Amino acid sequence: MSRFNHHNKFTTKGYFYRIVGTLATIALLTFFVPRGSQIKLDFKKGKPWNYGTIIAKGNFPILKSEEILLQERDSMMRQYKPIFDIDEKISDEQVQNFRKSFDSELISSVPANYRNHIVTKLQEIYKRGIMQASEYEELTKQHIAGIMVSVQNMGTTHALEDVFTPKSAYEYLMQEKDSLRYQRSILQQCNLSRFVKPNLTYNEERSQSQLANIEKSLVRYSGQVLAGQKIIDHGEIVDDQAYNILRSMQAHQEGRQRSATERFSQLAGQTIYIAILIICLLVFFNQFRIDYLQRARTVMLIVLLTLLFPLITYGLVGYSNFSVYIIPYCILPIFIRVFLDSRTAFITHLTSILLSALALASPFEFIIVQIVAGLVAIYSLKQLSQRSELFMAIIQVTGISLLCHLCFELIRMSIFTSEQYDYATYIYIVINGFLLLMSYLLLIPCERLFKFTSTVTLVELSNTNNEILRRLSEEAPGTFQHSMQVANLAAEVANILGAKSQLVRTGALYHDIGKLENPIFFTENQSGKNPHDDLSYVNSAQIIIKHVKDGLALAEKYHLPDIIRDFIATHHGTSKAKYFFIKYQNEYPLLQVDDKFFTYPGPNPSTMEQAILMMADSVEAASRSLPEYTEESVSTLVNRIIDGQVQDGLFNRCPITFEDIAVAKEVLIRKLITIYHTRISYPELEKNNGE
Repeated sequence: MSRFNHHNKFTTKGYFYRIVGTLATIALLTFFVPRGSQIKLDFKKGKPWNYGTIIAKGNFPILKSEEILLQERDSMMRQYKPIFDIDEKISDEQVQNFRKSFDSELISSVPANYRNHIVTKLQEIYKRGIMQASEYEELTKQHIAGIMVSVQNMGTTHALEDVFTPKSAYEYLMQEKDSLRYQRSILQQCNLSRFVKPNLTYNEERSQSQLANIEKSLVRYSGQVLAGQKIIDHGEIVDDQAYNILRSMQAHQEGRQRSATERFSQLAGQTIYIAILIICLLVFFNQFRIDYLQRARTVMLIVLLTLLFPLITYGLVGYSNFSVYIIPYCILPIFIRVFLDSRTAFITHLTSILLSALALASPFEFIIVQIVAGLVAIYSLKQLSQRSELFMAIIQVTGISLLCHLCFELIRMSIFTSEQYDYATYIYIVINGFLLLMSYLLLIPCERLFKFTSTVTLVELSNTNNEILRRLSEEAPGTFQHSMQVANLAAEVANILGAKSQLVRTGALYHDIGKLENPIFFTENQSGKNPHDDLSYVNSAQIIIKHVKDGLALAEKYHLPDIIRDFIATHHGTSKAKYFFIKYQNEYPLLQVDDKFFTYPGPNPSTMEQAILMMADSVEAASRSLPEYTEESVSTLVNRIIDGQVQDGLFNRCPITFEDIAVAKEVLIRKLITIYHTRISYPELEKNNGE
């Protein structure tokens, strides 16, 4: 019996799906992986250069710094004068309107000399120009000193302070420069605000054209780097000059058109790299965990988590000020460890990190930090039994990530060489820790979606205060005690064989809940007359066998996970109710026995945990009938029962070896002898004859 028998082999159709899935995964990642200028170099002024030596591959100009460009632009903008068109008709119309108003309404109350005075001032303000107050405020904010006033395509320059708004134009009309001749009170009677109207209109097209010319005339370069010139060495401090050159190099690479050969070369390299990682991951599952590939929901979980973080990295890495340290990569090993196993968690995490690193210009530090963080996440969840342990795991992951990054900073001596040390990455790692808390929130939805059961859920189900287990202890106390004994035996065997002990313990507690429907028909719950005495052997066998079906119905009613229901269905497999089967054969030796009336519906165990439960359940139940508990009698019983199960082919679907079965026998024998060891009898006190 091999660890992976013929039931684990794939059909031609299965291999087809695996090949198509692998090619689709490679194509998806290759499509989204950044290329060319999308991969950014991360460098900052005053910090060491973390990459290798950079040699210019071609000539490119050196960009001026943003500070110098801003100064030159401000200097040139002092010459900029927005263009406004003046409407001379407005001036004539408003002067004419005032004259008409004066002659018809004001001539009787306002002296005649006011007429010419006001006309002169109106003509003056319209000649200087009136603009909207909002436009005037905007120009003032932009520190514009003057404007160009266009009259019939001829421009004249006006200082901004000489131009009016409606409000300032009215105030100018009301000024009392010659208070003896023109009094403000009389001017107010003229209601001069009626004759003040903006006559300047902003010419956006010509003004923007002028701005564009200024921008074009701005010289953005201050030199040139020649092909073959060394730009910077590893460990050198990025000073102002090096920063400008590196920034210029990136801008040049983004702007230039790459040749077809360059594009093909990069695409081929990325595709081969991705293919190697995906194929290595597939080979791992094929050699060590082929059982996972046979379960669709397991494949979905692994593929989703493995691809999720590389795709997130590919999508965000091109944004400025983005750091990969903010992405909670350790959600992957946490989930895989909780739902599957540690080795798979590490391999999938490693693959995901290496795929994500493809989008980074300098991935070494990122890979090391994330691998160490993933290992800590896996180790810290080794004995996960409470959801609160996730919080401790997240704290440990965050702490080790901070420490690893600090180590790299110390190696580069960045702390001592930078005047202003950059703490941003530490902040990102702390934020990453808070984002990892999502693993706690997503654990239950993920269990429901993919129909997995975490160790935490198994521990919660093992609580004997749960309604169904409490009912079992009250209504079928013998069965409850039997289940507790089986749980202890099976968990001990699972620990020795490296199986999931918490899973098999929980499955053992629930495997016989179907006996709740007819508890008195099972010997462990009987204390008087046996109800089977009044039944035929076939009817008795059917009642006994029915506890599997009844157990599955109760599991459905109490919403037990599928993985627990599997223990209920498989703990007898397709074996027979041998007591009644043999009784029937002995009583009716000449009749043909129909096996179906005495055979459990199955199926047979398909996992090591289910096989362990079958062995522990059978030997524990049978051990109660032993007349004496000696090492020889217990050993004979265990070997006879388990060898019979092997001979009946009940373990053919299991990933279990003969060596595992031999170890299981030894553990069960040792535990049963310990449970049923002979106790010494205490002597009674003899009465004195003289009393």
